[in-house]
Parts: sequence; C-alpha cells; structure tokens
Amino acid sequence: MKTQTGKWALGVLMLAVVTVTACKSNREAGQANPDPAHNSQNALDWAGMYQGTLPCADCPGIQTTLTLSEDGGYTLQTSYLERGDSVYTETGQFTWDDAGGRITLDGDGQKFQVGENRLIQLDHEGNRITGTLADHYVLEKIDDTLIGKYWKLVELHGKPVEPGSTMKEPFIRLTAVSNRVEGTGGCNGMGGTFELKAPNRIGFSHMIRTMMACENMEIENDMIGVLETADSYHVSTDTLQLFRARMAPLAKFVAVPDN
Repeated sequence: MKTQTGKWALGVLMLAVVTVTACKSNREAGQANPDPAHNSQNALDWAGMYQGTLPCADCPGIQTTLTLSEDGGYTLQTSYLERGDSVYTETGQFTWDDAGGRITLDGDGQKFQVGENRLIQLDHEGNRITGTLADHYVLEKIDDTLIGKYWKLVELHGKPVEPGSTMKEPFIRLTAVSNRVEGTGGCNGMGGTFELKAPNRIGFSHMIRTMMACENMEIENDMIGVLETADSYHVSTDTLQLFRARMAPLAKFVAVPDN
C-alpha cells in the first residue's frame, strides 16, 4: 500500500512538471513570435485635419483646428470665442512618444493622445484631463477634401444651373479658419459658418447676404435654402453633393479653379 501511494505521488509530481513545462514552452513560444507592434503611430490613419471647441478659463471656448502632416509638421489655428474674429496660427513640428500613442507640439508643448479619428488634449504632464469638462478636450477628424476649394453650383433640385443664367457665378468656399463659408448665389455675396461631423454630416448656419436686387433671384434663394437645410454630403473626385435626410441630392457643385 505504501508502494502504491508512492507511485501515485510520483505520478502526480511528473504530471505537474509536464504541465508547467508545457505552459512555460507556450509562453516562450508566444514571446519568441509576438504580434507585430500596433500603436497609433503605425496603425492609424492619423494625418489630417482635426477640429473642436476646447474649454477656456475666461471665455465660452477656444475654437481649434489642428492639421497634422505625415512629415511631422503641424498647423494650429485657434480663435477665442466672443473675443472678436482674431485667429492665431502656429506652425511647427510634432514628436511622438516612445509608445507611439501621444504627440507633443514643439511650439507651446501641447500634448495630445492620438485615437481613431480623434485627438484628446492632455495636460502638460501628458495625463488625461479629469473633471466635469473632461469630455470636451477632444478634437474630431474632419473630411478636409471640402476645405479651401471653389465649389461652383451646377445643379439645384435636379435641374442644371446654366452658365450665364445669373449675374455672377454661384459658388461656395469652406475655410478651416473659424469654420467659415462664403460665396455668392449669383447676385449677392453671402457668408456664414459650417460644421462637419463623421460620417459625412454637415450643417450650415443661417446665411447672411447683401441686399442687391438682380434678375433670376430664384437660384440664389433656392441655393441659400439648400445650405440652411442640408444635413449630409458626398464627395466623389471633384463633385460635391448636398442632401437632406438621405433623399435625392438638393444641390451639386464641382470644384474648379478660382475665377
């Protein structure tokens, strides 16, 4: 009986040794063939334009646009709300941390955590900002294919806008500075603001225009109505379409050189 007990104990010990050895071998194999490193720097499409309104200690907010280039350059534009129309622009280089998850701007040392289509502003120590406003320290990536182009109006509610049918060529141009939109409906100059949100969402403010009277004002009136009701868009090559509630296109524009 004593011999059988000894054999049983020896068997248990050998099983334990085999199990530990197998687990160790599996771990070592996993260490020898680790997954390729995946971090924000090498796994995300981080280059592009980011926008948002960051908290401000003594104003309603800081409207911020940060553009990151693949060569490590950046352009930072900030505008303090309710402090006039002053826009501050800063350019420079940014650096990644060793983990490839955070960047630091070389200008004033601002730090951001790089996520999927967003940047999260960090404190100067590189930590997430906490408190009731924590969720507001975010810049969202926007579709910059719309920005800076001269978009000529070519169609309204499915009907072509013929060249020469208005005194001026109807167009819009969206700029990143203060999210401004400007243009003309064919007679009056007009302007306002816009907001972009993923995926392919857009909204325009009430459009302000001059008060000239021209022939064929229907096109201008309809164009302004489209801008003030559109809630989404689609860009294909050099064509921009505006929609409302995924219905038929309200208007179509093409990108052309400035006149």
